[in-house]
Amino acid sequence: MHVTNENTQEEPQVQGQQDKPELETGLDTVSADVPAPAGAEQKKPLDITKLKVEKSCSRGLAGWLAQHRLSLAITSYQTGRIYLVGSDQKGRVSFFERIFERAMGVVGNAQRIYLGGLYQLWRFENVLRPNEVIHGQFDKCYVPRNAQTIGDLDIHELGIRKNGKVVFVNTKYSCLSELSQTHSFKAIWKPTFISKLAPEDRCHLNGLAMVDGEPKYVTAVCKSDSVDGWRDRRRDGGVVIDVQTDEIVCEGLSMPHSPRWHNGRLWVLNAGTGHLGWVDFEKKAFVPHASVPGFARGLSIIGNVAAVGLSKPRNQRFEGLQLDDELKKRDAEPWCGVQIISLTNGDVMNWIRFEGDISEIFDIAFLPNVKNPMMIGLRTAEIRDLITFESDLPAAEASAA
Repeated sequence: MHVTNENTQEEPQVQGQQDKPELETGLDTVSADVPAPAGAEQKKPLDITKLKVEKSCSRGLAGWLAQHRLSLAITSYQTGRIYLVGSDQKGRVSFFERIFERAMGVVGNAQRIYLGGLYQLWRFENVLRPNEVIHGQFDKCYVPRNAQTIGDLDIHELGIRKNGKVVFVNTKYSCLSELSQTHSFKAIWKPTFISKLAPEDRCHLNGLAMVDGEPKYVTAVCKSDSVDGWRDRRRDGGVVIDVQTDEIVCEGLSMPHSPRWHNGRLWVLNAGTGHLGWVDFEKKAFVPHASVPGFARGLSIIGNVAAVGLSKPRNQRFEGLQLDDELKKRDAEPWCGVQIISLTNGDVMNWIRFEGDISEIFDIAFLPNVKNPMMIGLRTAEIRDLITFESDLPAAEASAA
């Protein structure tokens, strides 16, 4: 581990860093292909280590991130990537990526990040002290310290309760859950219209808003109580539910996602129409604030700005939504990326765009007081060689050891 003081002048290494696909992974790659019928030509499984993604961003993004000492964590389950986006010592945007299969919900801060994956929930800890940097440039180094195996629950968004426990949206079983010491999960709440816990993704429960350290609001694509029933209610069946009262506080939405409570207002992404907006509790209605060029999913708010994740619509699942009409009306093509939007006037202040072998973003988290973060992945020697420790031994004994 090469750690230096942040004030030392070392040449930064590279602007973008990623896992090396040629290293032995010990993991199976995920396939997005449906098995071909007998006699049909067989497609090769998708190797997520070899995907090529091009990144671009607005000219002012690096300066804005550096000025506010902010970074972003962005997930894409389609490509199995988590991107840490910050600003480097040369005033450039820094992209640092790691591979975690089906990377979904993400929450974090300067010390800790939680990430939902294909069948595990990961906890990462920053091992650097204040004013330390690693590799001459990164001010935070997040190391995977725990991966609890929960099975394929189609885990969506995450929250951290005030008691420190993680709560997550268990989409497959249509409920909110916590980790269990023994089992895959502990169910802590389900909508009243869901008659029983079953692995049927009945209403497509997906988003979670925390208020004062407790789960408060969730989004669902509909109120269906039958297996996969949400697919027939995508256009206007969406609801926002108050977890603590079981009341439906907003309805008539189109595939709502990512509710967030901020400054006394509940913000929501009405993904099927391509809008960021807020909930009018008196009318139980959605109030659009800004239109975005894509399927909106993933929202993080800090100060008076919101980072909104954008995905390109998938024909089979998203066809027939109002979003298609909105894009045509604006003569716009759908994006895959992130737009940073003013909550005052709806203007786009900065943006990130992904192109190539990626078309969908899932979640976003602002990381305050983080300038240029990195993460230890599973596919490099660094996960074996980076060893840090704490000690209760007297200083002389600890140094002698």
